[in-house]
Amino acid sequence: MRFLTTPTTDLTYNDVFLVPSMSRVTSRFDADLSPADGTGSTIPLVAANMTAVTGRRMVETMARRGGLGILPQDIPLDVIAEVASWVKSRSPRWETPVVLHRSNTVHDALGIMHKRPHGAVIVVDEDERYVGTVLDTDCRDVDRFTQLGDLARNDGPRLQESEFPEDAGADALRAAYETLSDARVGSAPVLRGGKVAGIVTRQGLVRSTIYTPSLDASGRLRVGAAVGINGDVSAKAARLLEAGVDVLVVDTAHGHQLKAMEAVAAVRALDPDVPVVAGNVVTADGVRDLVSAGADIVKVGVGPGAMCTTRMMTAVGRPQFSAVVECAEAAADLGAHVWADGGVKHPRDVALALAAGASQVMVGSWFAGTHEGPGEINVDANGRAYKESFGMASARAVRHRTLGEDRFSRARKALFEEGISNSTMYLDPQRPGVEDLVDHITSGVRSSMTYAGATSLQQFSARAVVGIQSASGYDEGRPRSESWS
Repeated sequence: MRFLTTPTTDLTYNDVFLVPSMSRVTSRFDADLSPADGTGSTIPLVAANMTAVTGRRMVETMARRGGLGILPQDIPLDVIAEVASWVKSRSPRWETPVVLHRSNTVHDALGIMHKRPHGAVIVVDEDERYVGTVLDTDCRDVDRFTQLGDLARNDGPRLQESEFPEDAGADALRAAYETLSDARVGSAPVLRGGKVAGIVTRQGLVRSTIYTPSLDASGRLRVGAAVGINGDVSAKAARLLEAGVDVLVVDTAHGHQLKAMEAVAAVRALDPDVPVVAGNVVTADGVRDLVSAGADIVKVGVGPGAMCTTRMMTAVGRPQFSAVVECAEAAADLGAHVWADGGVKHPRDVALALAAGASQVMVGSWFAGTHEGPGEINVDANGRAYKESFGMASARAVRHRTLGEDRFSRARKALFEEGISNSTMYLDPQRPGVEDLVDHITSGVRSSMTYAGATSLQQFSARAVVGIQSASGYDEGRPRSESWS
């Protein structure tokens, strides 16, 4: 990456833009989004290790579409082991259905059917064999205690898993898409014999021709997990490795401190055969010290996140674009990599982070307001669906993290809050699922790469030309949803 003009101050994503270059790339699909940081991802997106962002559904969905989800350090180790096992048992091709028995009621269905964007409940009998499908429209104007067996419809298409062998190409997926389109349905069950193997949607079939899942050596979906720097870090990391975690993240707000480096060294001493990520830092010195301690990847970002109040509380941090540029250069000199963590609000920001040299971009609050986020869906007075998000240094997160401590100690720690405890993240009606946002982001990044004449992320970073703009320059590029007169 090179600057069009020499910067005289540190820069945020809003302060910069990409200049188009001579390009011989004729199609967005010629752009390979696979990071080269050893994580096995096929797209450069990571769901942040925040309690309000990443749980089992987020990890599963991100991995199926080539990304990563990092389970937070606050989750008990036995729960992480159970979640990792569950995710790795999911199909890399078929979406996980919401399954209930025919004796369950409409009340049961309404409580869980909106946890997945497809909004369908698969009904099975006592032997787990497929009975039919119940949609939201089927549950209207009926008694809440009506059994699902009385409502399940089985006149729609159903696909047999045997029709889709491992080497089945785009033609088979296209044929399935046409089957659903002809039947005018949005989803259909995939059956293994008479039992449910998964569910497909029309959009999911299209995505399966574009994305490559992030899989481990055994062909299972990849799982990431975080560990803090307090307590017996070595023992915790060993438990995570035993659970089958594919990426370990040693995480703390201030990664350039002795305790963090000691924690990274303790994890490295286990000789893990998975990438070790550590952070957060914003300087080249921080990168060098964490890589020297044993990190393969360094997380960059202090204060840019939507839930973070660190800069307003402490004045500590750094504008994110400049931090990524400096840290990526230092990491490259050491044969290491960086993840840009925080501050992205639009696809352009992700493209800029990658142009600055990040191998991947970590997304938090943007993903919290999706079906796959762990929070419950709420509805405001205007009927808009939303989920709650909160920072990992907020009073809310600290209360959860210190449940095992005595009341006085918890009261002392509650005084040191550096994050928002309750933020409303509305579900975008056009992009309510994380897959919708992944489509949105990656399409923008692919286009950015074609403008730079790059077919790989490495080429993109090498060829990118970055200009500096004023606030009015940034505003000029914003679309208008209505007339400006």
